[in-house]
This record gives sequence, structure tokens and C-alpha cells, in this order.
Amino acid sequence: MDRRKFLATSGLAMLAATSPVSFSALGAPTRKVAKSGRLNLSFAPYELKLRHAFNLARYSRTTTPDVQVQLEYDGIIGYGEASMPPYLGESVESVTKFLKSLDLTQFTDPFCIEDILTYVDGVAPDNRAAKASVDIALHDLLGKIMGQPWYKIWGYNPAKTPVTSFTIGIDTEDVVRQKVEEARPYKLIKVKMGLDKDQETINIIREMMPDVPICVDVNQGWDSKEHALEMCHWLAERNCLFVEQPFDKTWIDQTAWLRERSPLPIIADEAFQRLPDIVRFKGVYDGINIKLMKSTGLYEAHKMVTLARALDMKVMIGCMTETSCAVTAAANLSPVVDFADLDGNLLIANDRFDGMTVVNGKITLHDRPGLGIKPLF
Repeated sequence: MDRRKFLATSGLAMLAATSPVSFSALGAPTRKVAKSGRLNLSFAPYELKLRHAFNLARYSRTTTPDVQVQLEYDGIIGYGEASMPPYLGESVESVTKFLKSLDLTQFTDPFCIEDILTYVDGVAPDNRAAKASVDIALHDLLGKIMGQPWYKIWGYNPAKTPVTSFTIGIDTEDVVRQKVEEARPYKLIKVKMGLDKDQETINIIREMMPDVPICVDVNQGWDSKEHALEMCHWLAERNCLFVEQPFDKTWIDQTAWLRERSPLPIIADEAFQRLPDIVRFKGVYDGINIKLMKSTGLYEAHKMVTLARALDMKVMIGCMTETSCAVTAAANLSPVVDFADLDGNLLIANDRFDGMTVVNGKITLHDRPGLGIKPLF
């Protein structure tokens, strides 16, 4: 018997219990009818509601637009999503337009992952979150067909997952104190910076949690390399592990100047998008923050980890505000990274999936096939 048919058949009894996501609460999905034995794509908008206002150096929001995706093959369902914070330049309209343009029914073998995702990537430029939603759903589908979680397929040891940071955004003193209380179960605190309250926020955290390591994400908020260097030295004295995206993403020379002098590693976020950026940023940043919504999904993100390691760069796996679908997908890569910032599902009030959990601050992966997620409704 063909290996793929054997895997599909052997896992069928267990997978038959995995029913499609109910889209009734989201509105009628856009569905392309497929013949048996072909990929069938469906999707529907879903607004993520944040537990607290998300305040960054350049904007604030209380919701995140999102599109939930299903990819079906012979009755087996893979789940994906596209999350779209403003700086990505995507919207529900652009994502649904892109997904409507796809014809995945042309593919009769879901294991031709390179052919499928090369086609998806070539349909239109950019649209990275939209492409990621298909990639994530395809990985979930294939893992379910094989009956294995992706970290096992890649050969990763789940015991080696790192702790995840918990994010504290820019806010008033009272709200910062409330967020610090919520962060007490976590072993690493990520602090949003880039305004005139930077030191005040750190001082509050150090007052309440004097020993827990921190990292900071400036979100392009600093506008002086001298001030940035002064802050890096100040932060190093307060048990900070690294500084993420200190300057505007176009400030290549200024970032390289800071990296040469900073006592802390400098990590690229907004400046870093896809695989070719890694070689371009060698010597400019010490490491990269991989996010599935920027990288077009797991297929390219996995390549990013390999290339960054070959160039002796640090690797961080991050996320947007997302459901446990995309966050758990990223968590499958976490056993081989230096840092993890996978709290996007913890920051929303209407998660649609049960996925990876955080136990004593540490990422904990389930043994479920595929991404390791289970739909809640």
C-alpha cells in the first residue's frame, strides 16, 4: 500500500472525530466546492477582542482583524488563520480577496507542499498573512494525515521548549501595575517601549518583580542612537536580555552602529520579513524575530531557523495577537529557538482553539497530530 494511503487509512478512525470548525457564529464562509481527493478551502472573518488596549510607540488598538481558514482533504480538516495588525498593511478585505483568487482544487496530493505553497506565494506579491493562513492550515492537515504533531515530524524534543515572555504594553501606572500582577506566573517579561515613560515602566516592574528577567520591544520608537545606547546600558543593569527593533526599520547604519556598542543583543522585528532578509541583516542585528504572519507561514519559517543558525544569529519565535491556532503552530518551532514571545492568544478574550499551554512560564506542547490544536466552537 502507498505510504500516504496507509497513513491516511490508519489514522482515519481517530480523525473522523475531528469535525470542521463551525462558521455559523462568523457568518457564512466563502467556500470553493472541490471533488473528492482535492484540497477544499473555506474562510470567514473573525475579530479578535483584546483583554487590554494594545499600546505601542506608534499606535493603540483594542481589536485585531482576523480571518479563520479551513483546508479540507477527504474529510480531514486543517485549520489556519491570518491575523492583521495595522503595520502589516493587510485587511480582512485584502485577505479574503487573495484567498478567493486561489484555486487549490488543482492539487490532488496535499503532500506536494512545496508545489502548493510556491503556487500560493506566486499568485500575488505581499499578502504575507493571507499566505500564512493557507500554510498553517496545510501543515495542520498534513500532520493529521500522518497522525503526528509537527515538532515530532521535524525531530524536535518538546522538553527543550523555552519559557515564553508575557507582554506589558505602554500604559498608565495603574494599568501597568495590573498587568504586572497578571504576569506573575511568567518567567520573562516583555516590555513595550518607545515613549517618554520607558524608565518609569521598568521601575514599576522592578519594584514589583525585582528578579524576573525582562526584554524590551521598542517598535521603532527611539529616534536617537546616542539615547538608544544610553538606554541599552541602563537596561543591562536591570537584568534585560535583549532589545528588539530600537529604530525605524530603514535605519540600517544607525542600527549597525548601536549593535557594535550595545551591551545587549539587538533583535530585528519590523525590519525583518522574509528569508532573504537574514543574509542582508547579518552584522546589522544580532538576531531575528520570526513571526508566521510575516514569513508566510511555517514552511519558510523553518528555513529561516536553519539559515539564521548557519550565520550564527540568535533566533526568536514571536506572534501577533492571534488565536491559539497560529500561536500553537509557531510553538512547534520553539524547541530550537533562543527566545519565545508566544503570548498572543493570552492577550485576547475570544480564543477559538485549545492549543499549546504555558506551565510555570514554559511553553508546553500537546501530543495531538497536526499543529496540536482543538477547536472550541
